[in-house]
Amino acid sequence: MTNASFGLDPILTGVIFTPIFYFLGVGVYRIYYASFEKKGTESLRGLVFFFGIIFIVEVALILQYGVDYRLIEAAYIGQSIQIGPVGIAFRLLVPFLVAVVLTLALHLFLSKTFYGRAVQAVSQDSLALRLMGADPIRIKTLAFGLGIATASLAGALLIVIGPVEPSMNREYIGRVFAIAVLGGMGNIGGTFLAALILGVVESLMSTFYGPSWALAVSFGVLLLTLAVRPAGLFGR
Repeated sequence: MTNASFGLDPILTGVIFTPIFYFLGVGVYRIYYASFEKKGTESLRGLVFFFGIIFIVEVALILQYGVDYRLIEAAYIGQSIQIGPVGIAFRLLVPFLVAVVLTLALHLFLSKTFYGRAVQAVSQDSLALRLMGADPIRIKTLAFGLGIATASLAGALLIVIGPVEPSMNREYIGRVFAIAVLGGMGNIGGTFLAALILGVVESLMSTFYGPSWALAVSFGVLLLTLAVRPAGLFGR
């Protein structure tokens, strides 16, 4: 919408809206905490709650924009850089570089700051974290807000790569789970490497066997990893 109305770069738009999505994530977690976690019913009901939000957002986007694929405009779309015999499209290179910077920033935040280490600790032992003087609910709120914010920026990068439509989120849910499990839960570097590995494998499958096999690879990797190495290739 901002790209069509004001001609803003989609990645710049994503950066501008990142704080808004952070506070949106904070609000969603507060509702989730009050409705499920505080009452001790967060397991299956909480999962249904989040999937319900996904479907509500999807339907709202369909009502607003329809079901057709939409493209964006940017100065670098359609351009490429030649490195020897290989041509790399800017629409792929720019999102990749932004993703690398974002991954490094998250890694530094989680490993070098108090709140980052608290985010990692809260998933392991909330009671110990409370004894150290940190509020687990506040840390979870921070983590959820950051998760929604980074997801919104990832959406902006996805729009640069190719056309999008409201229901395409479904095909990425399997990929997200596969990458998280393959890389090891909570391992930023492992997740980044897992995304590269899965991306290369999916590209090869699409080239030699057709695009319909690409998504099957994600679920296959997810099931195989859970069966052979539940902690992931790079998990502890």
